[in-house]
Amino acid sequence: MIIPRIDIAPLFGSPTAARDAADRAVMDAASTSGFMTITGFRGADMLAPENRRRLLAIFSLPEEEKHRLWRWNFDHSRPNVYRGWYPLQKGTLSQKEGIDMGPDLAHGPARIRTDDPLSEETPLPPEEAVPGWRDLAAAYYRAMEETGAAVMRSLARGLGLKETVFDAAFKSGVSTLRLARYPFLPEVEAERPEEHFVVHAGKRRALVGGAHVDSGFVTLLAQDGVEGLQAQAHSGEWIDVPPVEGTLAVNFGKLLERWTGGQVRATLHRVVSPGRERFSIPFFYEPAAEAEIAPLPIEGAAPFEPFLYGDHVWEVSTNFVELRGVKHLRQPRRRVAS
Repeated sequence: MIIPRIDIAPLFGSPTAARDAADRAVMDAASTSGFMTITGFRGADMLAPENRRRLLAIFSLPEEEKHRLWRWNFDHSRPNVYRGWYPLQKGTLSQKEGIDMGPDLAHGPARIRTDDPLSEETPLPPEEAVPGWRDLAAAYYRAMEETGAAVMRSLARGLGLKETVFDAAFKSGVSTLRLARYPFLPEVEAERPEEHFVVHAGKRRALVGGAHVDSGFVTLLAQDGVEGLQAQAHSGEWIDVPPVEGTLAVNFGKLLERWTGGQVRATLHRVVSPGRERFSIPFFYEPAAEAEIAPLPIEGAAPFEPFLYGDHVWEVSTNFVELRGVKHLRQPRRRVAS
């Protein structure tokens, strides 16, 4: 399996031969490997080394400042349930700390709702603690929204659908920007059970992210030259996703695979330890909580009962260790029959 690198700059322009070629490349990657790396995306300058360091400066906050950002399941005095900080939890396969941020980061209080934790306020550090950080994080969030929208429109064209077919669902979406740190802890890795190790390219490597497919639509992962991300080929072989600095690694989620009748492929991927500290900046491009996911006019696609995206993402995401224990805090908002 070859993971292609695609310049998606033409996707942001009017119809041209170059955009048609980019559409074909995106659809080919989506329908075969289910992975690609991209250049020419919005906000690429924000991944320059200096800007990346500024974005990750949040991890240098004192522990007491991080604690003020914790989610409810780690500190029951906190009001935030879905957004906020999750501390390092030793003893788990995925040993990391980080923060999940919602659309209010980029679009302000108008995107906050008190009746749905998926749209709750994101706790953020004060400006004086990390000067300029909020503005940079907000700008990066908006850039990834633009990039996700361009990729979805390209997929729509590749599927033979109206290019705006997905637009309504993603209006006022609940996309998540995550900043994560995987510390390198040799003493912890030495204590891992054997099933937390794999052999890759003749070397024994610790798993720090178990094999999984993402549950949603499009994941845009900032690359910084640090290896570790791997995708599974059809043969079962694990392939290194090229960690080229300044690119985005893009993969597609299980729900998009279902929505497109399997024409877009959700691919198993995992993370192996690079033997040093690793940072991760994924952006999960997601629809609105109340967006209805209903069958598309795609020949051969299996029918399914329409459902609301918010119900789906809550059911799935609250199974992860970072959100364990909160499932009961949101009830399904099932589609009301017309």
